[in-house]
Amino acid sequence: MNSAVLVALVAAVGNLIQGWDNAVVGGVIAHIKREFRWEDKPSMVGLTVALPLIGATVITMCSGGISDWVGRRPMLTASSVVYIVSGVLMLWSPNVYLLLFARLLAGCAIGLAVTFVPMYISEMAPPEVRGLLSTIPQFTYTGGLFAGNAFVFVMSMLGNASSWRLILGILFAPSIVFCALTIFYLPESPRWLLSKGRATEANKALQRLRGKEDVAGEMALLVEGLEVGGGTTIEEYVIGPQGMMDEEEQRAEREELKMLGPDGVTSMVALRVSESITAGAVDHQGRQSSFMVDPVVTLMDSVHEKMGEQGNTIFSRLGSMLSEQGHDHEEYAAGALSESEDTRTPLRTPLMSRQTTAVGGNASHMPRSFSHRSSRIGGHGSRLPSMAGEVGESVGIGGGWQLAWKWKEGEGMDSRQGSFRRVYLHEDSFHSSWKDPADGEFIKAAALVSQSAISPQQLMRPGMVRPTAAATEGPRLRDLLEPGVKNALLVGMGIQMMQQFLGINAVLYYTPQILEQAGVQVLLSDLGMSSESASLFISAVMTLLMLPSVTIAMKLMDSSGRRGLLLMTNPVLTASLIILVMVRVLQVTDVIKAAVSTASVLFYSSFFAMGYGPIPNILCAEIFPTKVRAICMPICALTFWLCNIVVTYTLPLMLSSIGLAGCFSMYALASLISWAFVHFKVPETKGMPIEVIVEFFAIGAKAKK
Repeated sequence: MNSAVLVALVAAVGNLIQGWDNAVVGGVIAHIKREFRWEDKPSMVGLTVALPLIGATVITMCSGGISDWVGRRPMLTASSVVYIVSGVLMLWSPNVYLLLFARLLAGCAIGLAVTFVPMYISEMAPPEVRGLLSTIPQFTYTGGLFAGNAFVFVMSMLGNASSWRLILGILFAPSIVFCALTIFYLPESPRWLLSKGRATEANKALQRLRGKEDVAGEMALLVEGLEVGGGTTIEEYVIGPQGMMDEEEQRAEREELKMLGPDGVTSMVALRVSESITAGAVDHQGRQSSFMVDPVVTLMDSVHEKMGEQGNTIFSRLGSMLSEQGHDHEEYAAGALSESEDTRTPLRTPLMSRQTTAVGGNASHMPRSFSHRSSRIGGHGSRLPSMAGEVGESVGIGGGWQLAWKWKEGEGMDSRQGSFRRVYLHEDSFHSSWKDPADGEFIKAAALVSQSAISPQQLMRPGMVRPTAAATEGPRLRDLLEPGVKNALLVGMGIQMMQQFLGINAVLYYTPQILEQAGVQVLLSDLGMSSESASLFISAVMTLLMLPSVTIAMKLMDSSGRRGLLLMTNPVLTASLIILVMVRVLQVTDVIKAAVSTASVLFYSSFFAMGYGPIPNILCAEIFPTKVRAICMPICALTFWLCNIVVTYTLPLMLSSIGLAGCFSMYALASLISWAFVHFKVPETKGMPIEVIVEFFAIGAKAKK
């Protein structure tokens, strides 16, 4: 854990440099205007500020393929080198042309950092703290904003703010440190190494990140993540150790689950409570009351839903949502299987119906061979790890999920025939374990079942789990057309667009001018500050107050979750923007206008830093399969930069045409739209392994058909 935190901190240095650059350009742009006589050329001012965005856009367009070729760490090293060059050029900049070129290079460095820092951190972080570690870049970015604003303010009070070259170019110093750390300290991403077939190197990198020798279970998970399984189904099992079946059970159809541990592969008996249920028609009941809600949102919400009084748990609503293709909901609500029905007949009741498993419930929903036993066993037993001992614990993959494999007894293990499947198990947490004093325990678990990326022969051999040759093939264009990938791209691009149209970067770039227009000098005139120094002071205070907000986000990211934080902070953003509009429209005194405007900007920036600041990048780094992540992340980043260019470049023109009130009215409308987008389209991903998240996106996308 300590190693993972240190690695995340090192990677996030690039975001600190980005924050410094974003802060200081807003503080020195007035001096650049005076030196180059741009008072009557607002387009040149906008170009100077927007050039880094153009550079970031250009580099983002070609960075995905390069990252997939050379790896994640070299992209961070390249970002640090370009930072150094741009800083030196801005420190010198004898003319406007070299200044503009240096700004373009700075944008290239920022683009690489923004795209690959969150990707790198998400690929090496444990699922339980992935949200916390992925929020570190937002913390360092905000720290860079504060340091830049404070430095510009101090320089202005000393009368040296005109040395804008030093203020802009000093970023080369931390860039040198960043470069050295990326070269000599950061390990390469284990997921990328595995995608290139370099399993031994990936194993060493993972051992270093986790601080332990036994990483076999997580290695197997990462290998499985190289290929999104086709035809994912949702199944329900009653699981027990080998040797727990009587003659009647021996005649029943059964499967074996294989779990990988430090001592090799351990087998368990698995009897299916229901046949495979695929993503078919969506039953709009319960929380999914509107056709506008994306099925993946409801699916993932059911995973995180807390157990209620009736025992509703993680998969409690999947059965009512998903049914066999071509069947109406009424058919599935018809009733339970009778004792005389064939156990292979598809269930006509919800997949995780409480009546099928609660002690004293209707045992006819189970396979016949388990009905007699479940009626006389009770009490709470151990969880999946205790069944397999050390083996079970080694394959825990986060969020209560376990990784296993299965094939039917009597069939071969040829994965090409589809008999060898990977299984993501999640134990039911309410009356899910029954203990028979004579025979031991059975555990009820739900499962996502799909094609494995591991050769079964290789899995059974001792040693390190390695991917098949097909799993290490590079990304293909048709992979982007997979339903789950397309659905994830819609979410990733949409959330990046919503973030920018809220206007945060425009506020940060132009905070001194905005606060000056709001009359902030009235508040600080008694301290002897000029209007410019007062605005810079407020900017520094604003970014300082953002730091505790980001700290709160780090604490809540893995508990309240990404979606929860977005929905919680959005109303505050909307209210702050509306108040900024009202205070400009209503006739109030200058003191009230300045105080209310300043307070609204502070609330806006603080709550933005808690939600929409870090979460879009975190989500985009979590929802794509390993094979196409290096392509999909730059697509989302490209959306970010294009929208950023539009907002940043048009703000000076909007201020001169529709004024501050008009600008914030548009941002308030965008805030309302963004809330609706998150509510209907953005799922909750906290605590879940990336590989499981990807499976849910695939299932949800199929459910929309």
